[in-house]
Amino acid sequence: MRFTKMHGLGNDYIYIDCIRNQEPLEIEKLAVVMSDRHCGVGGDGVVLIMRSHVADCRMRMFNADGSEGRMCGNAIRCVGKYVYDEGIVRKDEMTVETLSGIKGLRLAVGDDGKVASVTVAMGIATCGFVERELKVADLVVKGTSVDVGNPHLVVPIEGVADFDLAKYGPLFEHHELFPDRVNTEITEVVSERRIRMRVWERGSGETMACGTGACAVAAAYCRLGIMPYDEPLEIELRGGVLRIVVSADCQVYMTGTATRVFEGEFLW
Repeated sequence: MRFTKMHGLGNDYIYIDCIRNQEPLEIEKLAVVMSDRHCGVGGDGVVLIMRSHVADCRMRMFNADGSEGRMCGNAIRCVGKYVYDEGIVRKDEMTVETLSGIKGLRLAVGDDGKVASVTVAMGIATCGFVERELKVADLVVKGTSVDVGNPHLVVPIEGVADFDLAKYGPLFEHHELFPDRVNTEITEVVSERRIRMRVWERGSGETMACGTGACAVAAAYCRLGIMPYDEPLEIELRGGVLRIVVSADCQVYMTGTATRVFEGEFLW
């Protein structure tokens, strides 16, 4: 079985082309085995690139624990790059079907004819509760819940770099407020238009970047009046910077890179 390793700001997935190849069996188990960073390929999960009856292509993404996710902002940029670079969908504006609906992509192609960056129309960000007090173990915080195709909890904290996310991340993920688990972003303002974040993704743990998480952070800070609507915001993640615009009607647009790393064959 052929695969391609790609990442968006270090949020790395294993991509399997199911348009030109057979869809693998027991994908949930396969995702666990392939994602193992010691005995497998290594990654935050597995993404299947598939045909669609309603869009230019379709993606299914599976976390490192085998659970299926609804949407991944970094992964969808890589899907766009893959289908363009491979000549499967040769359009600089395309649509991708996800479990969170159809997303529109605008591709920036470099001088080498390959996709360098992708802007994704992520849809509407919906805020649930705002600045609600939550207690996990010995920690009390105020969090804002945001849905950007999947659920997020945005938590302002001082000293993001030193925060013990390995300790508190699982506690947020399995908090009683979120029966289906939640992705958690710990955040702090760096400058007038820049926010620093780290993310604990449900099913994968801490990752280098999270596209939907960055969108959720931008939407939450706009909702709180800390950041402006309709202005480009920089969201600083461990793997790099994503640029997010949240419109006044809460439509979210994300721009970031997509990088192809290597290809291989996996015995399954």
